[in-house]
Amino acid sequence: MAAGRRPGAGNSKKKGPSVGTGGHGRRRLEGKGPTPKAEDRPYHKAHKMKKAAERRNAARPKGAADRGPAKTHNRRGPGKTEDLVTGRNSVLESLRSGIPAKTLFIATRIEVDDRIRETLKLCAEANVPVLEATKPELDRLTEDAVHQGVVLQVPPYEYEDAEDLLESVMGQWQDRAQGEDRRPPLVVALDGITDPRNLGAIIRSVSAFAGDAVILPERRSTGVTATAWKTSAGAAARVPVGKATNLNRAVEKAKANGYFVVGLDGGGDVDLPGLELATEPLLVVVGSEGKGLSRLITENCDQIVSIPIDSAMESLNASMAVGITLYEIARRRAG
Repeated sequence: MAAGRRPGAGNSKKKGPSVGTGGHGRRRLEGKGPTPKAEDRPYHKAHKMKKAAERRNAARPKGAADRGPAKTHNRRGPGKTEDLVTGRNSVLESLRSGIPAKTLFIATRIEVDDRIRETLKLCAEANVPVLEATKPELDRLTEDAVHQGVVLQVPPYEYEDAEDLLESVMGQWQDRAQGEDRRPPLVVALDGITDPRNLGAIIRSVSAFAGDAVILPERRSTGVTATAWKTSAGAAARVPVGKATNLNRAVEKAKANGYFVVGLDGGGDVDLPGLELATEPLLVVVGSEGKGLSRLITENCDQIVSIPIDSAMESLNASMAVGITLYEIARRRAG
């Protein structure tokens, strides 16, 4: 009698090829390939920013390039973007002062308060375009500066040529010298001033004390930025600003055109109250608070004037020194 078979022996699997999944399992194990870039993932912030940039480029005139993110400080010259004023208070103060605004960007569904209402009203009165933008778009535009949902774009300032401006001011005085207004020209030049707030305050003083213009060097100097506009409290719209490729050469040209050049320095040989040149055509040059006037400018000055101050104070802020000097000049001219 044949021995009984062990249970399950007849179900043993044969070795060798067998019917399978057709390779589907192997393909699953291979994965989904390399991880896509952040900007190619629809749920990622970088993808949304990329799409927003594409929409802005599509809205621009043909041939216009994407300018990229703008900063809140000085960005002048070819290829540079406009200045930006950020924050509710700063934007409102700038519009009140008459800053030449180009565009107001405002966050979608922004919480409207009295500052926003007045900002929108001033933009409407000045025909400034208002564009809505998402918070990520404003973050990118300002490079994550604190904007509070409000960003004001300011176009680059258009400077005059310094030498032409000096000649024009002198010519206007000579033309009107036969009439009642015999006030001599008064121009302020900045030698190495890099703080836009100082520049804005100086422009404001020039306007307040009947000055005619401000001269800046092309290099190593601040420019008329949004910060300078705001600090000037609107005076930048009334006082022309010229740029000199070489400030020393512009000073020499001014002397040749009939200006007396006065430099402000703590160690001057003439005290401000004794400035006899105050009633003459003047070019007042002020240096930086730290370095003062440069050597070549000092050599070209007709007089170096100092402001008497308490010995405990080493020096005055440049804008304050200019304000005091212009006041004294105006006082002597009026007398």
